[in-house]
Amino acid sequence: MAEVPHGGGPADAEGFVAISDHGLIGDLRSCALVGTDATIDWFCPRRFDSASVFGALLDPGKGGAWRMEPVDGATTTHQFYLPDSTILVTRFLTEQGVTEVHDFMPVVRPHDPDHRQRVVRRVACVRGATRIRMEMAPRFDYGRVVPEVEETDGGVLLTGADLRLGVTSTAPLTTDEGCVRADLTLEGGEEALFVLHVLDDDQDLPTGDCDDTAALFDATARFWRDWLSQSTYTGRWREMVDRSALTLKLLTHEPTGAIIAAPTTSLPEKIGGERNWDYRYVWIRDAAFSLYALLRLGFTDEAGAFMGWLSDRLRSDGAGDDELGPLRVLYDIDGEVPVEEHELDHLRGHLDSRPVRVGNAAVGQLQLDIYGELIDSVYLYNKYGTGISYDAWTDLTRALTWLMDNWERDDAGMWEIRDDPQAHTTSRLMSWVAIERMMRIARQRGLPGDLAGWGEVRDRIFTRIMEHSWDPEVGAFMQSEGSDTLDAGVLLMPMVKFVAPDDPRFVSTLAEVERRLVSDSLVFRYDLDATSDGVDGDEGTFSLCSFWYVEALTRLGRIDEARLALEKMFTYANHLGLYAEQVGLAGNQQGNFPQAFTHLSLISAALNLDRSLG
Repeated sequence: MAEVPHGGGPADAEGFVAISDHGLIGDLRSCALVGTDATIDWFCPRRFDSASVFGALLDPGKGGAWRMEPVDGATTTHQFYLPDSTILVTRFLTEQGVTEVHDFMPVVRPHDPDHRQRVVRRVACVRGATRIRMEMAPRFDYGRVVPEVEETDGGVLLTGADLRLGVTSTAPLTTDEGCVRADLTLEGGEEALFVLHVLDDDQDLPTGDCDDTAALFDATARFWRDWLSQSTYTGRWREMVDRSALTLKLLTHEPTGAIIAAPTTSLPEKIGGERNWDYRYVWIRDAAFSLYALLRLGFTDEAGAFMGWLSDRLRSDGAGDDELGPLRVLYDIDGEVPVEEHELDHLRGHLDSRPVRVGNAAVGQLQLDIYGELIDSVYLYNKYGTGISYDAWTDLTRALTWLMDNWERDDAGMWEIRDDPQAHTTSRLMSWVAIERMMRIARQRGLPGDLAGWGEVRDRIFTRIMEHSWDPEVGAFMQSEGSDTLDAGVLLMPMVKFVAPDDPRFVSTLAEVERRLVSDSLVFRYDLDATSDGVDGDEGTFSLCSFWYVEALTRLGRIDEARLALEKMFTYANHLGLYAEQVGLAGNQQGNFPQAFTHLSLISAALNLDRSLG
């Protein structure tokens, strides 16, 4: 249980809670972020990519928040998860006593046909006595709509912008100017309950949930414990791996099987900068890597659900776009192309980091590497899961045919540059992976395929990388053909079996990565000073790449260095073991939070290092 600064740390002076000073709760449909001051300052009801009703994370004045705090202030605040669960506990230690806030979104059983979305907050006085103030100020449609408030016999209704919310509580509620409030004093052993209900258009406000909260709490805790008990990992870093697995599960949309990249939008890659993106969608790349991580831990049900979602995409988009191919880079959770990227000019942005964006223009980019990451995960699912169907194999074969006709094209690459397309080494690398894994699947299962033709293109790609991406003067594989920029993506080469870890070319490439991109254990994704990616400003180190570095050291046999780098990376997690996309110069979390990519790479690095340590 980690002690954290009450009020969110240094960002609090601006009215913001720092990115790292948050925990995550969710119900496999959407998520909410809870600050270390027990404020819910990010929540999009119904689904991950809906408009926010609590968005103070992006604008404390306009975004809306749900606050819970001791009136006399706290001397110390602690925050932790109920073991093996996603139930978040925030403890306030005051001069008068100790009070806890238990936050969770109920999940009673897998694939529950009767699931109702709720945010439950249970406030319990543990010792002494504490006066608590509750203020809920929802602001619908990303802070643009103050809801209409109606007091009823059972609680409070909040309506506006095609949304209905309800509030019930065991404490008396008052309303004022679009806010719901409560002021109460609790003594040792006493508790108060607050439930926010996401209602259908014709649904009445439920009145029994407060009475059933204890049962909901127990059922939700049991759901998460039962789910985590399926994990096959029992190694040295079980606490970090388990928390990462739970985080990946929270980012899964259970009804469709989709896996999103992160539950937030526009959290800055550098405070005050413009590298602020909407990650509340399904990136083929991120989801494919998530599939890999879940399979490695034994979670085959989630992998199977995502395979179903993916098969629908391949079938519906199979004819493809002649320019962009049979798959888009990203989709919404329903498998549709997301809304066009646009800016919310009325919001300040986190610590005045603008613009605030909704949607993501990367959907219109060509990124050839997604096929390799996807098919590599399909290969693992075919190996460790139930195996792919003939229809899925036919769809993949059609996608591979398109890739073999297009792998030589310049593209935006895995880092989604918004500058001119390039002949990215990682795009060629993952195109090689796509063909090589399809050949493996065909041989293992006896599935039909033009192995000779596939092998010919695979070998051409291999030779092209070796002859054109390799710079003999630098002694490294470069970001793109003819480039003088280094890219941490080349750390994937031994991980995908393109080269042996001790291949002289990879050994010298790793040395150059260490010289140019590694700062202590932290790794920049590329040398931004030496290249243009179409966006102004700097960024932090990429935690994903830092875990790739750990894995590269492991595979090369530099075990002691790998272990030290991994342990250092653990120190950059927040107090709950969660990671944003990047780490800033002062060790602060930057970018959308928490990010699936970072947590899945942590799992992979820990598993491989554990295996090497024996």
